[in-house]
Amino acid sequence: MLLIRPATINDVSLLRAMIRELAEFERALNLCVIEEADLTRDGFTANPKFRTLIADWHGQPAGYALFFGYYSSWTGPGLFLEDLFVREQFRDRGIGKSLLASVARIALQEHCYGVHWEVLDWNEKAIQMYKALGATFRDEWRTVVLTDDALRRLAEKAL
Repeated sequence: MLLIRPATINDVSLLRAMIRELAEFERALNLCVIEEADLTRDGFTANPKFRTLIADWHGQPAGYALFFGYYSSWTGPGLFLEDLFVREQFRDRGIGKSLLASVARIALQEHCYGVHWEVLDWNEKAIQMYKALGATFRDEWRTVVLTDDALRRLAEKAL
């Protein structure tokens, strides 16, 4: 039986473990530096920066969805799905689709225009699932990130 529930502070160790599993799956474990203290501070205080749903399959943690709100100047509030992950031994049971459906329900309940996320171009299985759900791919948009020294250099130029 599948149960999808909001994560609690008691899930921080589990959440970090699954985040690291996702980073390994995405071939980027070396970039995953998040610690339990960071997750506790950022997700389980009075003003959380993210929310998480945990999927339990017959009482075993099977996956998670981590998301947060943002605002589009063109369409209003939306949710950004940062992570959607199902552990390998639990795949092909509809758990990822159920997690995504739960995030979609939250988006509608909170009057969001939609849910936005990214997928690696080699993750064909996920891409096919998203297409089957009717997701729109914005291939003309490119993801941009500014971090580390480049972020510090630019911040130093602020007035």
